[in-house]
Amino acid sequence: MPRFRRFLLIAAVIAGLAVLFHLINVHGLEPIRAQVERLGFWAPLGILFLRGVSIILPALPSTAYSLLAGALLGFQTGFITIVVCDLIFCQAAFLLASNYGRGPIQKLVGEGAMTTIERFSKNQLEGNPFLLTGLLMTGLFDFVSYAAGLGGIPWRAFALPLLVSVLLSSAPIVALGAGIFSGGKLLLIGAVFGMFALAIVAGVIQKRMRKPTGSDA
Repeated sequence: MPRFRRFLLIAAVIAGLAVLFHLINVHGLEPIRAQVERLGFWAPLGILFLRGVSIILPALPSTAYSLLAGALLGFQTGFITIVVCDLIFCQAAFLLASNYGRGPIQKLVGEGAMTTIERFSKNQLEGNPFLLTGLLMTGLFDFVSYAAGLGGIPWRAFALPLLVSVLLSSAPIVALGAGIFSGGKLLLIGAVFGMFALAIVAGVIQKRMRKPTGSDA
């Protein structure tokens, strides 16, 4: 039953995003932005909540909300919204794993996600803040947050890499969303270079993670 509820939640979120992007394509962004402005504080709060759920349940697409935040809220407000969200909910995932352990987390995220989390937790994240920061800058930051908690990393050793990674990795994606829908050339150029840098970081991290596997063979 929990799996079925999680499936319905994932389906509802994906359907909602599909409808939203369809409305943007058909009717344009300005009328939607006008509605968002009328919502005031509730618009960023709604995006914060939806992205937060996607972090706690890693099967949900969290990157889409960064693009959405940039498109609907603009770069500055969207960036602040995503940073605050990630700092709150990634630490929540870390503390849940740290305090409750493997069993409850597996029930929450499912077996498939748990396999990915355990793969990260075996990569000796403690004592290697650069590796932890790099992993948190990838699209699997939610899995890594759980893995850090399961791996017994102290909160202080997790908080600083999380802060650095969120600040560095959120900006290009939010800027991409803001630049595409507002036509801002500088934002788009910065976003492209930022995404390129993130791709390099992800490649280096993946190579670093494959080394222990090769040495054991």
